[in-house]
Amino acid sequence: MTTSQTSRLLTPLPFTAVRIEDVFWAPRQRTNTERTLGIEYQACKDTGRIDAFKLQWKPGMQPVPHIFWDSDVAKWIEAASYSLATQPDPDLENLLDDTIALIASAQQPDGYLNTHFTQVEPEKRWTNLRDQHELYCAGHMIEAAVAHFQATGKRTLLDVVCRYADYIGQVFGTGPGQKRGYPGHEEIELALVKLYHVTNEPRYLALAQYFVDERGRQPHYYDLEAIARGEDPAKFWAKTYAYNQSHVPVREQTEVVGHAVRAMYLYSAMADLAGETGDPGLLAACERLWADLTLHKLYLTGGIGPSRHNEGFTEPYDLPNETAYAETCAAVGLVFWAHRMLQYRCDRKYADVMETALYNGALSGISLDGERFFYENPLASLGNHHRQPWFDCACCPPNIARLLASLGQYVYSYNDREIAVHLYVQGSGRFDIGGQAIILTQNTAYPWDGKVTFELDLAAPAEFALRLRIPGWCQKQDVRVLGERTAINTHVENGYLVIQRVWTPGDAVELTLEMPVERIYAHPDVRADSGKVALRRGPLVYCLEQADNAFPLQRARLPRDARFTPHFEPDLLGGVTVLRGTLQVVDAEDWQGTLYRPQPPAAAPCEATFIPYYAWDNRAPGQMAVWLVEA
Repeated sequence: MTTSQTSRLLTPLPFTAVRIEDVFWAPRQRTNTERTLGIEYQACKDTGRIDAFKLQWKPGMQPVPHIFWDSDVAKWIEAASYSLATQPDPDLENLLDDTIALIASAQQPDGYLNTHFTQVEPEKRWTNLRDQHELYCAGHMIEAAVAHFQATGKRTLLDVVCRYADYIGQVFGTGPGQKRGYPGHEEIELALVKLYHVTNEPRYLALAQYFVDERGRQPHYYDLEAIARGEDPAKFWAKTYAYNQSHVPVREQTEVVGHAVRAMYLYSAMADLAGETGDPGLLAACERLWADLTLHKLYLTGGIGPSRHNEGFTEPYDLPNETAYAETCAAVGLVFWAHRMLQYRCDRKYADVMETALYNGALSGISLDGERFFYENPLASLGNHHRQPWFDCACCPPNIARLLASLGQYVYSYNDREIAVHLYVQGSGRFDIGGQAIILTQNTAYPWDGKVTFELDLAAPAEFALRLRIPGWCQKQDVRVLGERTAINTHVENGYLVIQRVWTPGDAVELTLEMPVERIYAHPDVRADSGKVALRRGPLVYCLEQADNAFPLQRARLPRDARFTPHFEPDLLGGVTVLRGTLQVVDAEDWQGTLYRPQPPAAAPCEATFIPYYAWDNRAPGQMAVWLVEA
């Protein structure tokens, strides 16, 4: 029974009830459907990931089915299913049917399903949860099955994963003869909650709770399984179980540590279970971890995880720019976690981070043509970092594809007495409030413009509240209901303007968010950004790119009194608002013949153009920088 402490205020509106028809996200969703999904399927086919389910591999054959291959195919199925749910496509549906039939044929008699451990190392099944990805792959396959079932109503993959989950539930647990293990790479925990929701089978929720509760308990399971393999636990390559967030039980964790993607999936599951089981300890842990992340370890772009060494977190304020890891999957995972936390109290702090990651740190992970991808998302480049068509470790391409295909679910939430708008996206949402069908339509050019008009279509007058997020970056706004200005300061709760009234057919609300160019400074302890400044407008972080600027970017200085004006360029990078202004650029001509000297360099004014960060590296190779030295 959920307690008042952990009850969710809101429920996300399913993306199938949301239409996105704007100039920003709708083209990206079309590109995702028309190009990205096909490219990713072909890459999975060409690299052997799909054919691995034929179970025809023999020793000596290449390529060898990898421990995480199954997850790449599963995420593609999930993305394709989301696309199919909103854009029917018989060819895509047939391709999904064929792929799922192949996967089903690879399931073992006991329910086990993993191409690597069925063919390559069958004797090592469940012997190294710490380093291998069996439960991680199972989790992604479960998510794929839930998405496919919700999109098509077909149980072909759902029945497969239910058998697999039932088998996993027999293997793991606290009963006699069961393994007390849990995944080294978290994912199955949140997937099992989704499976519980579509099947209403409580044992799946119980299994998710077991995996979360067991994590980090003593004696440590990873020590025991290492000894069973004949290994010394002290020689764990990562040196610490903080790497996979199993250093202490989850309710005792106070700092965001280790591998960033694993952390985001774990925290998402903790947020899910807090609401499902009424566990205030889990929610309190999530809130502590959120504070640590956002106060000490979050890039301006919404990227997380600065270190390549552990693909994750280091010390507070360690946020280097050129060497930032900031994996695309980690930003996607942050969106998942923020969205879950947002449902509890409709607090702007979660929606602001969700929006920042969506528009910057996650979106930068895919090219404008939908055909190339970033694994890492640095905030500065010498011109040698570029998107790739695929990766040996290909988690990021299908992850950004499934995010784009399901984007609608992040726009709205609701309950029986209110509608909350988290993201401003032209289109509409279909709600059932108090038994009445209501369509809320947004008209806006966001994120290029801060004006949003809401229109309500309902059959009869109805009383409910409309919650509109006032972003943290917006210092001035105007709200008019039926043309009448509203006193905004007296109606804000947790950063959301709450308009409570009896709405009638045709009612309209106009929200205008002032969107000036802002100068952003980092905490003084962020060494990489000391003495530097960045530019932001609305939800978008901006950067200098060599393609627009003829000077070496390291010589640029941003004067404290410089002004930058926005200009919309319809033919540039798919249509973007750029920022133009004057920088000071250091002159190196008089430094010939010397490396050091006592005189400071001269500088001259130079016109400069900034573009949105997400759009960099879509043209000629060159330098890029988000943070500039302030003159």
